[in-house]
Amino acid sequence: MFMNRAWNSVNAIGGVRDLFLNAQTLYAYKLTSGGKKASNDLAKAHYTGIRGNDLKIVIQKNADDEALFNVDTLLGDMIVDEQTVKTAKELTANDFVVFKDAAELTVTAATPLIGGENGTVNGEAYQKYLDKIESYSYNTMGVAVTDDTTKMLFESFVKRLRDEMGVKFQLALYNRPSDYYGVINVKNKVLDEGASEASLVYWVTGISAGCEVNRSNQNKIYNGGFSVDVGYTQTQLRQSIKAGEFVLHKVGSDIRVLEDINSMVTVSDTQGEIFKDNQTIRVIDQIANDIAVLFTTKYLGVVPNDPAGRISLWSDIVKHHEQLQEIRAIEDFADSDITVERGNTKKSVVVTDLVTIVNTMSKLYMTVTVA
Repeated sequence: MFMNRAWNSVNAIGGVRDLFLNAQTLYAYKLTSGGKKASNDLAKAHYTGIRGNDLKIVIQKNADDEALFNVDTLLGDMIVDEQTVKTAKELTANDFVVFKDAAELTVTAATPLIGGENGTVNGEAYQKYLDKIESYSYNTMGVAVTDDTTKMLFESFVKRLRDEMGVKFQLALYNRPSDYYGVINVKNKVLDEGASEASLVYWVTGISAGCEVNRSNQNKIYNGGFSVDVGYTQTQLRQSIKAGEFVLHKVGSDIRVLEDINSMVTVSDTQGEIFKDNQTIRVIDQIANDIAVLFTTKYLGVVPNDPAGRISLWSDIVKHHEQLQEIRAIEDFADSDITVERGNTKKSVVVTDLVTIVNTMSKLYMTVTVA
């Protein structure tokens, strides 16, 4: 499974839970600047933000030695750190709080940290994130925002990296008709009070991250924690498919993915209907990323650009494609579908690659003869 994924984490923890129902690896970036750290007389939160107000410090006498104290750090009702010490100076910082050396330890049931405040998120913060993430390798990025300015910024980013720099990944956005196969346009609104209406992007990013290269997310059951608006008629659902919208719909008691499609609507001679399917994009992106890694790690600056060197590269690409055919991601592959030639300069190599994508079953047509 190919799941190095980038994620823009700005919503509540419920969205992250939805994300990890299917994804395994998360690249997260703290967007906010400013804000205040929650604190009490014993400790201060590591980071700014209102989440720090959910931290508590519990101090109890040690049952075996009355001269010692058991000091627990809680996040909500969950103990995230336990220490047994004689004085506050012996406490060591954990992943959540930094303890104050001058504090005096006294028995307390639960002393909350207070005063945590969120900072601000602006265009400069998003741009800093994009500058940093550009050097990472990832396959899916999700941004749960509702304003068009931010969505346009990320849409331009994925187009530039895919089309100009050869960096292949998809971007999940809410309500963004980009008409581009690199963008997944999530239609459904989240109805939960206090949650962003764009929060379904978390789950969609997760299933895109967790989907194997030879599989599709079509008909996948939504198993996340949000209340999702699925009040669409059959006519509206058909229109959503034509509009390149990734939409969930009600099937009996389940909520399922209607079709695993991206936002592409306009087809051309070089990019036909098959490019609307996310399974197609996963396969061609996997090929592009794998061959790029192969070339960089084995051939770049090492292997001579002569017939023997190009035959070696051709052989490795053929082996790679044969593996894809074994797992039924591509079909009808022959080694003659790959050519490796010298480019316009003595150092350049040009690979011509012909593949036929295998897509999962999507439509059933039946002819029934009744005798």
